[in-house]
Amino acid sequence: MYSSLGYHPPEGERDSRVPFNRGLNLLQSGAVDRVLQVVLGDVFSVCTAVNKRRRLDFRWITLCNLEERVGNDVCHMSHSTRLMLVDLAISGQDMPSFHLSGIVTEPPGPSEPEHSYHVSISFDRCKITSVSCACDNRDIFYCAHVVALSLHRIRHARQVELRLPISETLSQMNRDQLQKFVQYLISAHHTEVLPTAQRLADEILLLGSEINRVHGAPDPTAGAGIEDANCWHLDEEQIQEQVKQLLSNGGYYGASKQLQSMFNKVREMLRMRDSNGARMLILMTEQFLQDPRLALWRQQGAGMTDKCRQLWDELGALWVCVVLSPHCKLEERALWLQLLKKWNKLDICPLEEGNYSCDTLGTNSTLPSNPNRSTAGVRQTVFGRAIKAAELRWGDCHLQKILSSDCYGVSLKSGSDKLGFDPQGHPLWLGDAFPMACARVDALRSHGYPREALRLAVAVVNAMRLQRRHQLESYKQQKKELLHKGTTSITNLEGWVGHPLDPIGCLCRTFLEACRMDDEGLALYPDSAAEPKKALYQHVPVPSSPGESYFMLALEVALLGLGQQRSMPEGLYAQDKVVRSEEQLIGLLDEMELDERLVPVLRKQAALLLDGGPFSGFGEVVFRESVPMHTFARYLFTAMLPYDPELAYRLALRAMRLPVLETVLPASDILHQNPLDSMMANRFPRWFTLGHLETRQCELASAMLTAAKGDPSWLRMVLGSIQQNIHSPALLFKLAQDACKTATPANTPPDTTLLNISLELGLQVMRMTLNTMTWRRREMVRWLVSCATEIGVQALMNIMQNWYTLFTPIEATTIVAVTGTTHATLLRLSLSAGQRDELCSCARTLALQCAMKDPQNCALPALTLCEKNHTAFEAAYQIVLDSAASAGMGHSHLFTVARYMEHRGLPTRAYKLATLAFSHLSIAFNQDTHPALNDVLWACSLSQSLGKSELAAIVPLIIKSVQCAPMLSDILHRWSLPPPGLPSLGAGRRGAGSAGAGGKLFAVDMAPLCQLLEAAMAAYISTTHSRLTHISPRHYGEFIEFLGKARDTFLLAHEGHLRFGQFLDNLKQIYKGKKKLMLLVRERFG
Repeated sequence: MYSSLGYHPPEGERDSRVPFNRGLNLLQSGAVDRVLQVVLGDVFSVCTAVNKRRRLDFRWITLCNLEERVGNDVCHMSHSTRLMLVDLAISGQDMPSFHLSGIVTEPPGPSEPEHSYHVSISFDRCKITSVSCACDNRDIFYCAHVVALSLHRIRHARQVELRLPISETLSQMNRDQLQKFVQYLISAHHTEVLPTAQRLADEILLLGSEINRVHGAPDPTAGAGIEDANCWHLDEEQIQEQVKQLLSNGGYYGASKQLQSMFNKVREMLRMRDSNGARMLILMTEQFLQDPRLALWRQQGAGMTDKCRQLWDELGALWVCVVLSPHCKLEERALWLQLLKKWNKLDICPLEEGNYSCDTLGTNSTLPSNPNRSTAGVRQTVFGRAIKAAELRWGDCHLQKILSSDCYGVSLKSGSDKLGFDPQGHPLWLGDAFPMACARVDALRSHGYPREALRLAVAVVNAMRLQRRHQLESYKQQKKELLHKGTTSITNLEGWVGHPLDPIGCLCRTFLEACRMDDEGLALYPDSAAEPKKALYQHVPVPSSPGESYFMLALEVALLGLGQQRSMPEGLYAQDKVVRSEEQLIGLLDEMELDERLVPVLRKQAALLLDGGPFSGFGEVVFRESVPMHTFARYLFTAMLPYDPELAYRLALRAMRLPVLETVLPASDILHQNPLDSMMANRFPRWFTLGHLETRQCELASAMLTAAKGDPSWLRMVLGSIQQNIHSPALLFKLAQDACKTATPANTPPDTTLLNISLELGLQVMRMTLNTMTWRRREMVRWLVSCATEIGVQALMNIMQNWYTLFTPIEATTIVAVTGTTHATLLRLSLSAGQRDELCSCARTLALQCAMKDPQNCALPALTLCEKNHTAFEAAYQIVLDSAASAGMGHSHLFTVARYMEHRGLPTRAYKLATLAFSHLSIAFNQDTHPALNDVLWACSLSQSLGKSELAAIVPLIIKSVQCAPMLSDILHRWSLPPPGLPSLGAGRRGAGSAGAGGKLFAVDMAPLCQLLEAAMAAYISTTHSRLTHISPRHYGEFIEFLGKARDTFLLAHEGHLRFGQFLDNLKQIYKGKKKLMLLVRERFG
């Protein structure tokens, strides 16, 4: 296993806590002591001879490849170490195994005492095969003490005491010495070894025991045999435990990051051709499959979390890389394939798309499904591609020639192998499907064959070019037919972007790595707070293609892959992966600075994308469920605009399409549907990332609008594309706002054309959302008025004149007309007197039209707008009267308008409207807190202030509309009794309630109040009987208070006390069964 140089410490951990650095510090502080090395007898003699000589001219060999395990920068072999085993080095044999042991002393800390740890390391043929340390550190990497002992052996080889294996030492002892040795050993460690020693003694004394049938005895210090398998030490138990623990914390970002670092460690081991890479991946896979969440997700039919899906994706891709190893043995590949097939059959093995259940076709689906999609019965697990890859071999003669030479095929004239080359004689690799061919490239790159990976990548790109040339020729022959049909189908079974094997990303990274300029070495731990440096690339020529560089090939491959027309996959995770993969590739493109060699490549590929037909996402006809090109088109537009504006606009306009939103509804019905509802709610399969794609579409449109500022022709073309292709009102509104902001910079004149386009987009938003009220609607209306104001008075008048297609009546009166005629707006427009009158007249006309259409909500705003024009005001008042007569307005709206009229100094009109309101009012006996209570009292005060005739006219209306006894009593008291503090009933005048006007007090036994008094007493009587029908004891107190109010009202009448007494007697007779209640009545009223 590698040291911790490749280990990423937890956040905040300093370099001094890294095990390798700690081990180096221990070595430098002299903490390593009593180091013993056990070697074979012949080796012992050679090493002794080496120590006696100062200089030998022999082949250099290393103790082991430890520097590859702990870092090439600090671990260098000492002179004596490199001279070890000279004879074996000369003869070409590997170094035999031996054992190294020592004591490493940890210095005392602030709160910890000094500790000494026994460390032992076993070597076998240039590999550390086992490690043991007395410390309690548990990690998949070597601890600091193992590092210190290893570095001590490398740097101070002459100070290491050499010993023979214990078996050779024992063979030199006689019987007495052997017995003494055993007894002393048992005496020194009797508590640990005595039980084992006793058991072994019993077995040896037993003649037929198994130990007596074996010749010799094991010797751990002698190492393994030359025929035994050997590999670097790997703490399998610790790896399993750590992966299990990280998976249990899978919901945390740090756990996923550490698991990803372990995957990176596997790739590092593969690159160093370390057999432990596959071993470690096997251990990790088994722990992944033992994750208890898998069974739970399968039982619930739910998908995995995004982080877990990404880890499983990386696991599957790693297995493809492992089984495609170009140097593995057949036995190893067979073992891996056996394991993969076993895991693949498990029910809990995750599917490639990350879900355990597939979406089913909805019963109300009206749209056809994609015939290119795989059926739900095909179950492809994350290991499926690795199983297929395990069947591939590297023995093909053509493939071997591609890998072995950069010049293969350059001088080809003719021959039987002509199919393996393009017309220019460059070799092609057509032996695999494109994704699997790229997987071969990734495998070569991952297993430490960078040159071979580049050669195969170039052959794959040549095959891509030839395939595209054939596709273009085929499209030219069928172009007229396809354009006439207007539809096409997906020709690619699998999209390259978002593919589980990431073929485009693999090729791009392979080419870019060859072009990367590494001016500075990589830091041990880069500063997380510092901004990452932008990658720098240079043009590295392709040996077989003069004039081309790997940098140009990387750009071409990325453009080809991103521009491929591909079908949107099923499932949330698969669709999200397509989006993420596209953004990652565009991130790579952003790192490439365009120069004079890359710009021609960009222009050529862009032109080919436009003419690519059904094979390109920018073709004239695309499949309805193909992945949109908005994000890619935005990159192309931005990159090409400085070099070829016309081609940039053509590409961006072509990419504005979103065919999946072109529903089967006729065009005339689009404006009548609810555009804010999910348009894809009933389609199959569902597009889970539709919102994100629409946002990207909006960003592309915004980029074009901004770039086209000052160019009316392009602006009009962009506007037409936006109106045709963007279906989200919210995004259209955002576009309109952005365009308006761009058109009106701070200190420069506005761009009139862009402002008008912004207004047109706003008008489209108004039409789309007219019948769909949203919480942003008022914001949209206000913004539209402000935008029209920026353009001029004519635009403002146009939206007022056409209000019925844009606004609701209440929006038009309360926002459009009011805002358009405010003093601030008039000042901003700088209008003449005639223009002001024309604008105000237009606003009044709008208000009157709205009042006629919606009198309830628009009558009062219309009256307010028409205050300064007598004719318009009279017309608005007449609309109110007509609406009240035809029940077009409710009592609350009429009372509101009546109060407004009184406030304007028109009490007669206010009284008229109040009487009309009573005709629409009905207050039941139990509605003591009716919302219209204050309005009724205000109307009574108003009629009292106007005179007796108005009072007499309104009393019958009150009696008819109000059956609530307390309310009638309250009205009666207001008209007949002076307010508290006035001296007498006949004091003359009192305040007129909320109207604030004076009014006479009237006698209750004379008209018109006598009718109201009788109605109030009758209401109390009927209400009393109604309440007693279903009264409970807890309401007795409330009922007694109610009778008290009734008595006060009865006392206002002639002989009222007698009538009230008769009323009580009647109650006592009828409800004599309610003894407790009647007792309370007697106590209170006698």
